[in-house]
Amino acid sequence: MLKRELSGLIAREMNFEQGLVSINQVDVTSDLKNAHVFVSVLGATGPAVIGQLEAHRRALQSGIAKHVALKYTPHLVFHLDDSIERGARVIEIMQEIDSNRENKA
Repeated sequence: MLKRELSGLIAREMNFEQGLVSINQVDVTSDLKNAHVFVSVLGATGPAVIGQLEAHRRALQSGIAKHVALKYTPHLVFHLDDSIERGARVIEIMQEIDSNRENKA
């Protein structure tokens, strides 16, 4: 629920001219006071996007407080999620190994 609302807020309230930003995962701590938000960036520099999200943290937390009923409004901590790039690199390596096997056969 928090991921969906935060994704909507970012889409409505923020403009990332340099690329596409998506929320991959939101992990809330057991005391509900912190939420670790994992962000994927396509076509932009990750640190710049994280900086922009950090600058708008209060507004995003306020929007969450208005739309999501939680005991506490969690403090948002943004992290760059590079799992997509790592997965693409693994696939690329596997394809290279396959093409090397075919060339030797």
